[in-house]
Amino acid sequence: MSTAAPTPLGQARGIARTELRTETRAGEALWIITPFGAVALLLAPMAIGADRPLLAQLGLGMYWVVVLLFGVLVALRQTTTDSPAHLAMLRLTGIPAAARLAGRAAATTVLLLGFEAVLLPVMLALYQPDLAGWPWLAAALPLTATGLAALGTLAGALVQGMAGKSTLGPLLVCPLALPMLLGSTELVTAAGYGRVPWLWLLLLVTVAAIGWLALTIGANALEESS
Repeated sequence: MSTAAPTPLGQARGIARTELRTETRAGEALWIITPFGAVALLLAPMAIGADRPLLAQLGLGMYWVVVLLFGVLVALRQTTTDSPAHLAMLRLTGIPAAARLAGRAAATTVLLLGFEAVLLPVMLALYQPDLAGWPWLAAALPLTATGLAALGTLAGALVQGMAGKSTLGPLLVCPLALPMLLGSTELVTAAGYGRVPWLWLLLLVTVAAIGWLALTIGANALEESS
């Protein structure tokens, strides 16, 4: 009896599970990048001192800056270690490039959500910001993680095989992530003033959607160029 071939979605799920198992064993995002993010959040209170009103104003912005800057490292964590032999082996499996990249981006989304969740209480303890409008974080956190994962995976595939790819990747992602920094910060800030921040929510959704669309449509072209 023949076995039905796995669908691209099933293949992407398999890739995501493999990526997460690899990260669980390596612990790069959890034990290396996350502590550095927490230390980065600590720097502003150390520099400013006991100026509580100023710290409360800076808290949300600092949080998203750290999430995006260090989240880029999470999103690009495998780019520097992927060898040509490993990539060739993946291609021989017959899994479409779009499924492979989507699976990696999905795994990165999960890691980024964990990264955001760990840093959030650190920021609350250090900066003690006004919590008005913070229920909208339930939308901002997953949208930012999803968008950054797509952009990071896209940039990682683009620089694969290039000299200095560990530097080029972040240089590509950071400018593209600026709308997410603006949208995620203003989403909560606008809600804190009693306004419904549909515009900023739409911005985050648009960036994430464009990132995933570019990732899936351009996967084959990226593979051929690498």
